Amino acid sequence: MRELFDEVAGHSALDPEEAVRRTTRTPRRKRFYARADAAEAAGGFAITLDDKPIRTPSGRALTAPSREIADAIAGEWQAQAELIDPLTMPFTRFANSVVDAVIDRVDAVTEDVAKYLESDLLFYRAGHPEALVAREAAQWDPILFWAADTLGAHFILAEGIVHVRQPETAVAAVRAALPSDPWSIAALHVITTLTGSALLALALLHGVLDQDQVWAAAHVDEDWNIEKWGIDEEVAARRAARWVDFKAAAGILKALNSSMG
Repeated sequence: MRELFDEVAGHSALDPEEAVRRTTRTPRRKRFYARADAAEAAGGFAITLDDKPIRTPSGRALTAPSREIADAIAGEWQAQAELIDPLTMPFTRFANSVVDAVIDRVDAVTEDVAKYLESDLLFYRAGHPEALVAREAAQWDPILFWAADTLGAHFILAEGIVHVRQPETAVAAVRAALPSDPWSIAALHVITTLTGSALLALALLHGVLDQDQVWAAAHVDEDWNIEKWGIDEEVAARRAARWVDFKAAAGILKALNSSMG
């Protein structure tokens, strides 16, 4: 089963959209097992196919940190029909990416998330029309107030797309609030890249917003344009694919928070 995810596992933690693009070019394999389960193992929970533990594309043991996550992965394998479709297995793709691409480079992934704080979506505002300006403020200002009040991070807003240098103290304050375990930071990275906002990802981690609120906040401008001009099939399909990965990453964070609670 290793080659099944060779084209997707090494990239999805750092580029979820590339994972989707690669998967669409990968031929599907026939289902070769009868039963998928989760079982306790050293360091967490293993996912088994007919009692044999699965491995990542690089050959590492795939071990999930919580029963809930392991059950979700096993559920994806169990739900497969005659042909295995990786596009319907976001938890599996995510787990492969964590084990193969994140565990050994947590600092690099963390820094990649932190880079978004230099040009976070929430910093750059529309100048008009007034209704859009108000909608952005309603969705985004509470997160900036939370970052200032809770994290001590005070950012600068700008109108338009001209880059504004953010205070190093603000970036450092949020950087210090990022998690250090590979599963959490990988989930934050996926959410950050899909939304364009590290602050929205962190707000989800801390329960300031739920996944639907974060998704809506990330798409204020896009939804405004859709309301005015409609949406074409290609854009809708791309957004649906992004939602699948986003929801899986949000589910990972929720499961990790539950297991630590």
